[in-house]
Amino acid sequence: MSYVSAEIASQPECWSRALELNPEGLPQPGERVAVLGCGTSLYIAQAYAALREEAGLGETDAFAAPAHPHTRRYDRVLAITRSGTTTEVLEALHRTSGTPTTAITGDLDTPIADAADTVVDLSFADEKSVVQTRFATTTLALLRGHLGLVATDLPEHAARALRQDLPEGAVDAEQFTFLGTGWTTGLAHEAALKVREASGSWTESYPAMEYRHGPVSISAPGRVVWFLGEPPAGLLAQVEATGATAVTGSDLDPMAELIRAQRLAVALAEARGVDPDQPRNLTRSIILAQP
Repeated sequence: MSYVSAEIASQPECWSRALELNPEGLPQPGERVAVLGCGTSLYIAQAYAALREEAGLGETDAFAAPAHPHTRRYDRVLAITRSGTTTEVLEALHRTSGTPTTAITGDLDTPIADAADTVVDLSFADEKSVVQTRFATTTLALLRGHLGLVATDLPEHAARALRQDLPEGAVDAEQFTFLGTGWTTGLAHEAALKVREASGSWTESYPAMEYRHGPVSISAPGRVVWFLGEPPAGLLAQVEATGATAVTGSDLDPMAELIRAQRLAVALAEARGVDPDQPRNLTRSIILAQP
């Protein structure tokens, strides 16, 4: 079994542990917050930011770490970094002056411990695979729990996602489009990234209502359109009219539906004879050479 397969399978337990935590340094109601990350961490930041704003708990912006406008006023900057070594995240925190900073990480023995004022330890969800799965979802479980926006049976949803069959014919599909609405748009971007990283497949992702504005043109038989969350009214029928396979997960929490996409990524990699733990051209952390 690949490392990533084992890490995907551990998510129910990881989510349960995260929901029991109440760490210091997470954003409080009313705070204006910037959330930073790169790659997968950016998409988790986007999901959290949308959830927090939708709940009326405070203005929340998500940024790729290099794009963080460090001169803009925030009450807190929250950084997400599995490795604790990503250059762009560290530099963004170093540029932040006069604003409390918090980092969520999987490795305390890294430079992130000195770069942030407060560090949240999720080392129990750290991973050996380059492809990130359980750390990302465990971070979001923690943040959703802190917002009070998660059902107590969320880990059971994860367990069900591990038991369910993958969509029929998905492993043989030539192209995948993932769609989300609101906070699940970040999940859609993450699902596409997982399939792209692990298997080298052609994947795209969009806010669901953007699908009609161009992306629909690539949908066809032999391709998959996968909704993270409930499809907007009328959109499912339009997808089906293209002949593409439409996938919905309405009986699962959207974060658990992401687990099914993670499993698809591994299944595609195995079917194509590539190593899902070591994607082409990728490393666990992006560490840039200093000038």
